[in-house]
Amino acid sequence: MTPAEPRPDGARAGSPRPSTIEDVAREAGVSRAAVSKVIRNAYGVSDRMRTQVEAAIERLGYRPRVAARAMRGASFTFGFEIPQVGNDFLTMIVDGATEALAETPYQMIIAPLGRDQKGDMAINSLVDRQVDGIVAISPRVDPAWIERIAERIPVVMIGRHDRSDRYDTITGDDRSGAEQVMSHLLDQGHRRITHLTIHPSRPEPPWAGQAGDEPHVIRTAVYRERMAALGLEQSVVHTMFDGSEAHDATRALLASPEPPTAIFAGNDTLAIGVLSAIAEAGLDERDVSVVGYDNIPIAGHPLVSLSSVDQSGVLMGREAARLLFERLSGRTEAVQSQIEATLRERRSSAPPRRP
Repeated sequence: MTPAEPRPDGARAGSPRPSTIEDVAREAGVSRAAVSKVIRNAYGVSDRMRTQVEAAIERLGYRPRVAARAMRGASFTFGFEIPQVGNDFLTMIVDGATEALAETPYQMIIAPLGRDQKGDMAINSLVDRQVDGIVAISPRVDPAWIERIAERIPVVMIGRHDRSDRYDTITGDDRSGAEQVMSHLLDQGHRRITHLTIHPSRPEPPWAGQAGDEPHVIRTAVYRERMAALGLEQSVVHTMFDGSEAHDATRALLASPEPPTAIFAGNDTLAIGVLSAIAEAGLDERDVSVVGYDNIPIAGHPLVSLSSVDQSGVLMGREAARLLFERLSGRTEAVQSQIEATLRERRSSAPPRRP
């Protein structure tokens, strides 16, 4: 090992200690604060400064110690609270954030929520680990509680249509997405339409759009509005998150005296369960059309061909990481970002065989 070569522990050969951020600053000829900004991938860093600092880091083999950073108030970790494991749309969000973090020293800690756990448990676990920022995906918690967390740690809320001056939000355009689904099914001639969705965390409001509204609450509200406008009988079926319950609920619907000719599923996980029950019954899209929400990768598979609303999960993840970086760089005003929703029509929805 030559004197210029870094050792695996981050020190030069012959050096009694690992390199520090001060060593990197001296080597690069910049301030300690400048090195910190480059490491944090902060906005406003010039290409020249970034090149100087990254070259010094490479020469010294500098590797920030997570424990020490946490003691100084920075751990170079972002925490992600997700409401369930196995939901492909949530995986898309995580994938987008992973892409955004790939060229930075930041890493991700994922805190999944157990089936019987409350949303604050996962978020509190991230706070206890001293993460530098938190992304919470539609947690069922009091907005005022999240605001208290956001006073200490940057928070990005995905999914919930909150209005806060303390944390950022990213939502899909749930009203537009649900409107597109209902227009699509009604234009095809469907009149017996069931909306199969997850149980809301609180009673459905008389109108959608108030602070804390969950995506499924808004989608249900749009379904009810469109059915009521045409004087059609409403049928809302609630299940838990997984597709197996959606499968069982669909079997019960198909066995009813007046089965629906179309099912609007609150997300694609539920829609896959619905499709499974329809196929088992020997039926197809002309008997019962199905439209989902989220446009997960399997929706576009030729053997599935699920009509679904695309709300760009990967983009949501990238946007969440970007907003956290902005907060760490000094932004204080809240941002409400809304992602466009677009219905992708596929084979699973068609005009009914018998209206």
